Amino acid sequence: MTPQNQTSATEFFLLGFSDLPRQQLVLFLVFLTMYLLTLLGNTAIVYSIIKDTRLHSPMYFFLSNLSLADGSFTSVTIPKLLTDLFLVERTISFYGCMTQMYFFISLGNTESNLLGVMAYDRYVAICHPLHYSIVMGRKWCALLAAASWISACLHSLLHTIMASILYYCGPNHIHHFFCEIALVIKLSCTDITPNELAIYTEGAVSVMVPFVCILVSYIHIIAAILKIRSKEGRIQTFSTCSSHLIVVTLFYGTIFSIYFRPSQPSDSSLLKDRLVTVMYTMLTPMLNPFIYGLRNKAIKVALRKVLLRKEFHHNT
Repeated sequence: MTPQNQTSATEFFLLGFSDLPRQQLVLFLVFLTMYLLTLLGNTAIVYSIIKDTRLHSPMYFFLSNLSLADGSFTSVTIPKLLTDLFLVERTISFYGCMTQMYFFISLGNTESNLLGVMAYDRYVAICHPLHYSIVMGRKWCALLAAASWISACLHSLLHTIMASILYYCGPNHIHHFFCEIALVIKLSCTDITPNELAIYTEGAVSVMVPFVCILVSYIHIIAAILKIRSKEGRIQTFSTCSSHLIVVTLFYGTIFSIYFRPSQPSDSSLLKDRLVTVMYTMLTPMLNPFIYGLRNKAIKVALRKVLLRKEFHHNT
């Protein structure tokens, strides 16, 4: 039977965390708390940077973009997950699945790009401090931020279109809590070789380019720090990029643990993949504001001023 004579699926079933039936309420409360903290923390970061003119610098401009991407990235999957935890049939329409897939890939790739741009920003600030204001001008910063978002959207559009034109006439159960592209295309009854080739080539390049940029930037940064004679100077210089380094470790550590390891199609490995996915879809975006906020004095001062200003207006 040819694909044209088959009926393509109009919806998919998300299995989610159905293999943990007794923990549904606990998972709901945990995920809801993490989601609310993510939205609150990232919104506070963006609002503080916008309101405090002293934070209108390249580093905080990119941080506000990262916080915006984090909050949006989490909102793509978690509201649906929270709803599905109490549903027997966790369905999602075909177009809803493709839409979720597009924004998930796009925003995840945007985060990766922004982390690479932020590493470049730290490289210029530490290795070429005298030229920093010239190199990281407003137009160049805006261009880097725009390129991060636009390239991620185009990358996601390519993979989403390639997935959407496939025929899905067989099993329509996705062993995940969202429409993960690798699992979705495996449900197709047509040849998915072009899709897999695109994922392993263009997809891998889109992830590795920012990662290589981060790696090269930090090689130069570490070399520059080691040339500083005083211990206090080395510590102070390294502290300016320590928050970014922690975020990079969390983000890429969880991604590599899922997508760059041998496939293990057992039930335990599928559950492990879902739990690890929670880390970079919820835990990392939730921790980012706290990592930057608690380790950055300027952010803490800006947040305190915003809160005090709100309290003052409320009392008045």
